Amino acid sequence: MASNIKNMTEGNPGKLIFAFAVPLMAGNVFQQLYTVVDTMVVGKFLGVQALAALGAAEWLNWMMLGIIQGFTQGFGIKMAQEFGAEDYKRLRKTVGSSGLLACISAILLVLVGQLIAQPVLTLLQTPEEIIGNTLLYIRIMFMGIPIVMAYNLLACVLRSLGDSKTPLNAMIIASLINIGLDILFVFGFKWGIAGAAIATLIAQFFSSIFCFWHIKRIEILRLSREDVRLDGALAARLLGLGFPMAFQNAIIAVGGMIVQSVVNQFGVVFIAGFTATNKLYGLLEIAATSYGYSVVTYVGQNLGAGKLNRIKSGTKASVIIACLTSLVIAAVMILFGKLILGCFISGDPAQVAEAMKIAYFYLVIMSVFLPVLYILHVVRSSIQGMGNTFLPMLSGVAEFIMRTGSALLLPLIVGENGIFFAEILAWAGADVVLITSYFIVIRQLEKKLPG
Repeated sequence: MASNIKNMTEGNPGKLIFAFAVPLMAGNVFQQLYTVVDTMVVGKFLGVQALAALGAAEWLNWMMLGIIQGFTQGFGIKMAQEFGAEDYKRLRKTVGSSGLLACISAILLVLVGQLIAQPVLTLLQTPEEIIGNTLLYIRIMFMGIPIVMAYNLLACVLRSLGDSKTPLNAMIIASLINIGLDILFVFGFKWGIAGAAIATLIAQFFSSIFCFWHIKRIEILRLSREDVRLDGALAARLLGLGFPMAFQNAIIAVGGMIVQSVVNQFGVVFIAGFTATNKLYGLLEIAATSYGYSVVTYVGQNLGAGKLNRIKSGTKASVIIACLTSLVIAAVMILFGKLILGCFISGDPAQVAEAMKIAYFYLVIMSVFLPVLYILHVVRSSIQGMGNTFLPMLSGVAEFIMRTGSALLLPLIVGENGIFFAEILAWAGADVVLITSYFIVIRQLEKKLPG
């Protein structure tokens, strides 16, 4: 029933964090699997132009997902702290209020998303030959925002209680459904790029139902009517945690869209190559995001229990584990990257060769600097778990400045290949802010907590 719930306030920090992260990594693998399958099906069955259309939608779609994840992860921080403090009455009120806030947010995001989709794609200088497909894909994905919100909130509830296995099982189910529907809708029904979007949303709907069914079986989360009411002070605290994280993700996405607008000027083949590697970005980042979720839960529970020394030792262990993991992933990508990238690109042999060259060059650059990204995720998540989401938001601003500045200036200095270094410089800028912020927050907590 609730056997997957785990208290992380006792035991070896490194082992706890790693054990919690492993199912999340597996879940992220399956989540990325259906993203990759979308790309493979679109790229192989519909060609380079369709792949470019999918790529042109990437950052706008990610912006909405980032906002959703920002709010739900912020709510999850509060839940983890209350679970660590064993204040289950307050935990139930937080879950109820979070659900209401998520419903309101989802409706607003659907409306805003539909309004901004076409103007933003035009502003990004999306090529005329692909903007129709890009807009179609985005509009369908934005209509499914309530489904995406539901899954992310339910998964955050489970993770805040130390359960990383149920979200894994949900992702396995979603991946299998998505793969089957991708092939059926795109290849069988000939629905084109719209079929890929519809398949993704149906898959996420089933993963949401799976998570909800498991939460209903957790005794300490059996909500009463009193729990499902907006408490002004609690709602303000939840939004105070969630809004900076949502804004941080949104501004990072805006930076990504500016980069995309620069990439769009280099032609469809360049966009296709850039998109192929961006689809692997998720694989590069899989373990990083998993360690991040693990660290947020670990730190949040230990803060609730008032154990500062465990927070410090857990963060240090996580940085070491994350860096070692990033080196292994980087080696795999450099050795087998061309083989993997070949699954995404089809069409005219000359176009394929040029797109492959662009994609692999970008992949090697990101792989070499991968430890910088992994440090970013761990340190940012530790600060967020300590209840401070404002300073990580500032790191998002630093990312925005570095990413956009580099994207706009480097191609003018070194040519189109300069765009590939914008992402690396964005990670580095965020790391400087985050590492400094971590020590500031730790010093503040040392004055409040005994250890």
